[in-house]
Amino acid sequence: MTFPDRIERTVQLAHPPERVWAALTTAEGLGTWFGHRAEVDLRVGGEARLTWDSGDTATLTIERLEPPRVFGYTWPVAGLPGGDPRRTYVEFTLEPAGGGTTLTMVESGFAQLPDAEAHGAAYSGNTKGWTNELGELVAYLDGHV
Repeated sequence: MTFPDRIERTVQLAHPPERVWAALTTAEGLGTWFGHRAEVDLRVGGEARLTWDSGDTATLTIERLEPPRVFGYTWPVAGLPGGDPRRTYVEFTLEPAGGGTTLTMVESGFAQLPDAEAHGAAYSGNTKGWTNELGELVAYLDGHV
């Protein structure tokens, strides 16, 4: 049985690519819309560490950096034990669109999960998660956060 491997979302934003880039790649931006606090070492091989008030944390390893157009990172797969080497790859692509930006987010790598239960939990959780998180990104950019 084959499992879906990727989640893809496209959002039209009323902000220039440089503003969207800053929201995606700075501690202030990520720590507001994608977590409650963030530390960012913005370089290929660097890490972004996110912390939520709930105590949850996430570490992103930056894999691709083409300012202000492409930002890609790997991160652990939700539901797998700590230390599991499997990761999904998330890539944001920014394209100028009039006075704003077309943002495309793709997360891939779900097909590597071992069974329907693990795949279903991670894929479903991240699908819902990206709907919420991208909504928070829009609110942040629009000044509602």
